Amino acid sequence: MEKMDLSALLFILTCFHVHSARSAIGTSEINCETGTDNYVGSVLEDYEGDVEIITNIGPDDRLVLEGYSNPIGVTFLELVYSNGASTATVRTIKPLDADQLKESGGSLYYSVTCSNTGLKNTRAVNIRDVNDNPPIFQSKTYSVTVSEATAVGSDVLRVIAEDADVSPENSNIIYYILPPAPDEFEVKDDGNIRLKQALNYDSAQQYIFTVQAKDKDKEEFSDTTTVTITVDDFDNLNPYFDHSLYKASIEENQVGQFSEITPEAIKAQDGDTGINEPVLYSITAAFPNEYQSNFDIDQNSGVISVTTALDREEVDQITVHIQATQQNDASKTANAVVSVTIEDVNNNPPKFDQDEYTVSIPENSPPDQFVLQTRVTDPDLGGFSKGHFIMVSDTFVINSQGVISLRSDTTLDRETVDNYILQVVAVDQPVNGLSSTAQVIITVLDVNDNNPQFLPLPEPIEIQEGAYTPSSPGEVCKISATDADIGDNGRVTISTSSHSEIFRFREDGTLLAIEELDRETQDVYDVIIVAMDHAIPQRNNITTVRVSITDVNDNAPVFSSDTYRKSILVKDVKVGDVLLTLSATDKDAGSNAVISYSFSEDSSMVALDAETGVITLTSDLSEVTEDTLLTLTAIATDHGTPPESDEAEVLIYFQIAPFTESVIFESSSYKFTINENEPEASTVGKVKALTGSPVVTVSYNLKSHKHVFSVDGEGTIKALRPLDKEKEEWYILTVEAIDSRTPANTAETTVNVQVENVNEAPVFDAEIYKAEIFSISPYKFTIVKVQASDPDVGESSELQYSLLESTTLLDVEASTGQIYVLDASRFGGNPSTFHAKATDKHGLFTTTTVQIEVKQSVHHDSVSVISLNRPVYIVEKMIPEMEESMGKVLGWTVKILIVRAEDGNEMRTILRESTDKTYVSFIAMDSSGAVIQATEVKEKLNNENKVLTSELEKVFGPGLEIKVEDSSGDSGESSQAVTIALIAVSVVLAVISVTLVLTIIHLVKKKKTGADSERQSSNTPIDLTERRSSIDHLADFDTNPEPREDEV
Repeated sequence: MEKMDLSALLFILTCFHVHSARSAIGTSEINCETGTDNYVGSVLEDYEGDVEIITNIGPDDRLVLEGYSNPIGVTFLELVYSNGASTATVRTIKPLDADQLKESGGSLYYSVTCSNTGLKNTRAVNIRDVNDNPPIFQSKTYSVTVSEATAVGSDVLRVIAEDADVSPENSNIIYYILPPAPDEFEVKDDGNIRLKQALNYDSAQQYIFTVQAKDKDKEEFSDTTTVTITVDDFDNLNPYFDHSLYKASIEENQVGQFSEITPEAIKAQDGDTGINEPVLYSITAAFPNEYQSNFDIDQNSGVISVTTALDREEVDQITVHIQATQQNDASKTANAVVSVTIEDVNNNPPKFDQDEYTVSIPENSPPDQFVLQTRVTDPDLGGFSKGHFIMVSDTFVINSQGVISLRSDTTLDRETVDNYILQVVAVDQPVNGLSSTAQVIITVLDVNDNNPQFLPLPEPIEIQEGAYTPSSPGEVCKISATDADIGDNGRVTISTSSHSEIFRFREDGTLLAIEELDRETQDVYDVIIVAMDHAIPQRNNITTVRVSITDVNDNAPVFSSDTYRKSILVKDVKVGDVLLTLSATDKDAGSNAVISYSFSEDSSMVALDAETGVITLTSDLSEVTEDTLLTLTAIATDHGTPPESDEAEVLIYFQIAPFTESVIFESSSYKFTINENEPEASTVGKVKALTGSPVVTVSYNLKSHKHVFSVDGEGTIKALRPLDKEKEEWYILTVEAIDSRTPANTAETTVNVQVENVNEAPVFDAEIYKAEIFSISPYKFTIVKVQASDPDVGESSELQYSLLESTTLLDVEASTGQIYVLDASRFGGNPSTFHAKATDKHGLFTTTTVQIEVKQSVHHDSVSVISLNRPVYIVEKMIPEMEESMGKVLGWTVKILIVRAEDGNEMRTILRESTDKTYVSFIAMDSSGAVIQATEVKEKLNNENKVLTSELEKVFGPGLEIKVEDSSGDSGESSQAVTIALIAVSVVLAVISVTLVLTIIHLVKKKKTGADSERQSSNTPIDLTERRSSIDHLADFDTNPEPREDEV
């Protein structure tokens, strides 16, 4: 061992000295004569050192250390004492431990006994406990057996842990069940383990878990023990089957045990597996219930047998309900279901749902067209799923689903085969299958696939001309047509497609004439006829038949002229000369058209050739000494039966002296008048031309304005329609006269037709005028202008406007139709209706309706004001354009109320003086008609000032300056200016009044000078009403009407 360092040695000695010098817990005197009983003091456990210093020891006293109250206390102490000494010391021989003094509550008791007197000096020292001991379980394992029937909340076991610390606060123990803790148990504060959930032996037969005890104040002080709880089974459960559903199968017609049961053999056992009482099996029910007697079950083994064979075609599934009963307790049972499948045996042939199928199919069905679905049932398992069909046919085929369809390479034609009878065989198995047969009858339906066909037509096809009617037709011929189709598809109707208004068919195919046939008009008709079936859609055949119209003598000969005229100079003709040739035609044909000519009376001067119609001279005319007119009647007769004839007048004028052949109008020009609006065909006038010969006639022809006028053979001119002077007053016509000579002579004349005026009433542009004003609208604020026009030429400007009813609310400017306000505040209901009148200079008038709606009252706070650097009279003229432009920029409807001059002097407005600045007062309204507050308008005006200036420059030109005014624009001298304006107006009105009086005096004097002059004067436009209007305009402070020529 190395030599200890000096400094270390000094440190040890110092510590020893300090320990030795530790003071005692207490000091007391001893009394061996009486004895004492003292409390020494209190000290923490683990203390080592002097406990008590004893004084007052007599020389003869002899002291002994003895136990007192709890003998264990003295084992910690020793008495240091020498006989004869006056003091003694009680000190520890080992650390004090309160835990060993638990019986005395942690107090150390001892006695210093005077052996010479036998008296005791008892002492007590309080040893304060320190938490220095962990809890310790009494046993490291605990176990208990608990019945599963134990009530929840019961204490089943108590674990106990002890803490050696003497003080309660240092020995407080908390118990826990450490994870994984079972849900069924919990530990209480006293260590009792309580049942928290019911036990089930079948779920758990034993629980093993750990319980921990912890010192409450020092969790690191702990201990654990293992708890084992065994569950004791209680006979409280019913038996149970391993499965609730079992499946079994057996072939139909078989008896005995099931060939297979799934998921396993039927088995039931006691639910209390710890007891496991035997069970007995029984059948409680079957569904369908009539099959319960077909089954039996062994009561001990649970094996089920079929005692009576089953037929799967009757039932293929049976549900058997079985029960297991605990042998020692019939009330304890379990139930299960056995689903029994009856396995099929092929013992039933397939069966068609019909013995005979009947179906129809159109003949135009496409290849592979579905025809029929046969349906087969087989009561055996799987039905007909493995079956197949057999059918022999070149036209139809059947598939595995029994669907019969048209073969892909086949088409149908009803006209060839209209019916098929087939045999279909159904076989249920590919090998050794059972079969059945059904008959299929397929009828082919007709489709309209054939056009009608005409039978040979008759030749020729003729009918006599005649007056046929639908009620009395003429038969032409019978035409027939056929159709290979049947029903409506083959039912044919023949009709005409041309000349249907003349020909039609009867139902039996007879062609009829139903209108008049005139061979002379048309002798041949090519009639298109249509043979059409009655299918939908229809098919047809079209052909043309030629119908010839044979002649009937229904036309008389017609001379080429009603009158034949000839003028002959007697000296120039001789007997046998041809004077005239008559000509007649007959529209008939054949002998009906052969014509013979004759005179109604014989003539000694001329003869008529019966065949040629030539008239020849038969007299030498020696007896003709003066101009003579020979009048004869010629007759043209046809050779029909009965014959028809025509007559013509023959005029032969024998002249002694030569003559001039010409035609001339009685006047070189004519002038006629006609009132406008005369009805159609009104006579205008008559012209006449002369020929100089009684045998020469005249016809007239209009060479101009044929769409307006006509002229007849007598020269009478008529208007074809009503005429209007306002559109055209004069018509210059050219009328031509043509004589009957060969060659003809002509002449022309001019006809002047004047359309005379008939006064017509004026017409307003609108039946109703609508306007809006505000209740604050100023005096003479313009509302609306009514306008009328006069159909009479040039008279619209002379119309005079007025109000039909007298009113103090409105007035109208007589010459312009401008309506303005007199007093807006007194308007009644909305809208107010008035009537304006327009009168022409002849006194005819018309009226129109004026509807005025007074908008909501507008407060002066809603009136906005801007100023422009333009004269007031210019601004006034552009109010409509200004309203439109401002509205476009602001997005509102703008109504200008007042336009006035810069300084508020309204006289400048009245006198149209040019000023540098004009104030415009207006309101703005939104789309609903509500008036916008001036503050909002002002804000938008300021924001849109540049845009507004640009827009209004389009109205007033460049250089425009716009200012948004804070108020109405009046200066501080507004009141004074208005006063001055009123004075000025008064002066002007006085001057005008004097002038007006002088004018009236002058007119009265002028009237006395003569009646004619008076009428002239009264018709002039300067009348009192108009002058008064001028005065009113001068007094208008709020509006600025357009200047008038007669304004002062």
